[in-house]
Amino acid sequence: MKRVIKSLQNVPYRTSHLVMKQTFKLLNFPIPPVLKGPGMARRFPEIIKLTGVTKILVVTDRSLLSMGLLDSFLCALETNGIEAVIFDNIQSNPTFENIEAGLALYYSTNCDGVVAFGGGSPIDCGKIIAAKVTNRKSIEKMRGLFKLTSKLPPFFAIPTTTGSGSEGTIYAFITNVQNHEKLAIIDPKLIALATVHDPELILSLPPSLTATTGMDALTHAIEAYIGKYDTPFVKDNALHATEIIINNLENCFHNGQDIHLRSKMQQAAFDSGLAFTRAYVGYTHAIAHAMGGYYSVPHGLANAIVLPYILEFSRKLSEKKLAELAFYSGLGEAMFDDETLSKLLIEKIKSMNANMGIPKTIYALKANDIPELAKRILKEGNPTYPVPRIMRFQECCDILKMLCPEISQ
Repeated sequence: MKRVIKSLQNVPYRTSHLVMKQTFKLLNFPIPPVLKGPGMARRFPEIIKLTGVTKILVVTDRSLLSMGLLDSFLCALETNGIEAVIFDNIQSNPTFENIEAGLALYYSTNCDGVVAFGGGSPIDCGKIIAAKVTNRKSIEKMRGLFKLTSKLPPFFAIPTTTGSGSEGTIYAFITNVQNHEKLAIIDPKLIALATVHDPELILSLPPSLTATTGMDALTHAIEAYIGKYDTPFVKDNALHATEIIINNLENCFHNGQDIHLRSKMQQAAFDSGLAFTRAYVGYTHAIAHAMGGYYSVPHGLANAIVLPYILEFSRKLSEKKLAELAFYSGLGEAMFDDETLSKLLIEKIKSMNANMGIPKTIYALKANDIPELAKRILKEGNPTYPVPRIMRFQECCDILKMLCPEISQ
């Protein structure tokens, strides 16, 4: 009887998933052209110039600027007759205030384009600043699916991490510090006009960020693959990304100066971004967003920690797909059954986390916050994410307890 009741409770969610899957199939999501190879960031201004931009807002991270990582790109902009205006007032989880400050600088200096240079946070910030230029509405009114009415001014992205794949996605995330909530703006207009994958830009990425951004990309690929919005395009890109990350991330963690490994991880992050932008994600992301909004936990770190718990929660209902990912990644033999293969994949992820120093719990999570966090997580996840197994309030609380250092240790 309990199983029948639960199935009936799931009907509205599954109906919503079916409608959205058909909607996503009909949408034409552009794939940005990618300039690939060592040193290509210095050539990228030649692409930007083709759009007629003469003064561009460069949205970046202060630490990247101080490291001199932008120097050759900024010099190339000048050579191509494009004036750069630097905006580097960005937090690790961009806020409404960051957006408004960047937008004010865009207007006051008469910019006519935006380029985001950095990881997921600068790219998200750059997307929303550009969106605000041509969409005269509040961030709250941009929240959710397809709320942008006008295309962005010329927007470009130069990723310096290998996690978000944001340069090719329809997503941008922003934190409201007033209520500690992380919101999503989701629209095809947010996809960059063009991007560049220059492995030289990520040679100095610290091992810890190599690990967490890589696991972020793996989370995108796996949640896209096991979700209900899977299509041949989604499956191909998610499989490819998963295989690369499973077999190369730890080597890249230990050998960050290997330009070939860095190039592979850039491709994996991009492929996983192409997959999840057409298939959504799952509860790993819902929890990570809550951790980011509530405690400012870095998104990649939160995803890396949470992923094994969510895969164990949904393993039986996603067993076949998890087994396919495992086999494609070389984790088992053809004679292994789906149960064995699915468990091998989860154990592999756990061992990767352990080998790269990623903890099993979220350091900031407080036991007293769990009920409120569970409400926020399920508000985001149900029915939005086409997950293999629907999560209930108590189940969410139970997972959060396992993630809470005050309770689990």
